[in-house]
Amino acid sequence: MNTALPLEQIEHFLLQIIEQTDDVFLVEVKMTLGNQITVLVDADNGITIEKCTSINKVLYKYLEESGLFADGNFSLEVSSPGVDRPLKLHRQYMKNIGRTVEVELNDGTKLAGKLTQANDEEIVIEQTLGKGKKVTMKTITILFNQIKHTIVLITF
Repeated sequence: MNTALPLEQIEHFLLQIIEQTDDVFLVEVKMTLGNQITVLVDADNGITIEKCTSINKVLYKYLEESGLFADGNFSLEVSSPGVDRPLKLHRQYMKNIGRTVEVELNDGTKLAGKLTQANDEEIVIEQTLGKGKKVTMKTITILFNQIKHTIVLITF
């Protein structure tokens, strides 16, 4: 079965839905065997369950009416990327400025620090080194093409 065509149609439809909202953006659409469709969406100011539910309803209706899947044989999940998922899009980096991240470089090196800047080519993280009176701040600029993946660290 060729999944590229239905996947492309789903992504195209989703982009039409999402462009009607100001801050929601599509992160990823995946389809596995058995027509299990997973859609990850996010928003600049955080995605709500209500927004995910709304997108799910519209997309589910589209899938039923489109006839993409014989006998309605598909399952659909629309959710936000979990905090354990790596950042994929530049927009996700922008959204997380000010938060602590762990960046794994292509060579396996891991760097943790506060994400202070992001642009089209690079990110900047700030590390706090030392303790007490010997605390120093170190700023590190990392090009996107050096990054294997980045995750947001949850701090309490």
